[in-house]
Amino acid sequence: MPLGSVKHPKSVVAVYSGGIDSTVMLYSMRELGIDIRGALSVDYGQKHRKEIEVAAGVCQSLGIEHYVANLSGISGLFGHSSLVDSKFAVSEGHYEEESMKSTVVPNRNMILISLATSWAITKETEGVAYAAHSGDHAIYPDCRESFASALDGAIQLCDWASVRLYRPFVDSSKTEIVAEGIRLKVPLGEAWSCYKGGDLHCGRCGTCIERREAFYLAGVEDPTEYEADAPELETLVNAGWRLTT
Repeated sequence: MPLGSVKHPKSVVAVYSGGIDSTVMLYSMRELGIDIRGALSVDYGQKHRKEIEVAAGVCQSLGIEHYVANLSGISGLFGHSSLVDSKFAVSEGHYEEESMKSTVVPNRNMILISLATSWAITKETEGVAYAAHSGDHAIYPDCRESFASALDGAIQLCDWASVRLYRPFVDSSKTEIVAEGIRLKVPLGEAWSCYKGGDLHCGRCGTCIERREAFYLAGVEDPTEYEADAPELETLVNAGWRLTT
């Protein structure tokens, strides 16, 4: 049974970052026969704009319409988030560490989902899909089910057409999503995670660590190309970075 095989809409617009979670979500929805009428990526001034290029390539290969909303001018509204503020370096370490809170972009998912909802209404789809998963909950408040449930109710009221928020992975772990990607033969090595904005994954930031441990815990080879000086995952574990389950 496909991961996240709950009741699903017949048609959606997807919030698509080009990362592992949202890429596996696209492939999963295709398997379920969901009509993906568009995938939305948003340039909000993030340092890791490479994710948008990756998203465009994946959508082209899948034959899905891809739209990039340029909101780079609003990056100043996000305070000192290290993902958008050039004065602050992206923290390294595990998401469980307090320092990872610097990567929070305030209210990002509400902005992304609101834009996708507008497009979904225009395209007359039943839903908006986004790929928040259970591992996101501790560090990102707008990935929690309580937030998603409240927003699901709100977007049903914003127009004469009722649109629902589809979040198939909200109770799934990153490891389960990677395993599902392997089952679906998703080119996971092409998906982009790193927050630092380099040519290769740094292997050190929170999202790189999460990516690396998900492959490790899923028992599959990690196809990602990391920077040459990225420490081995075993070295990080021996240094006290606890793998989550």
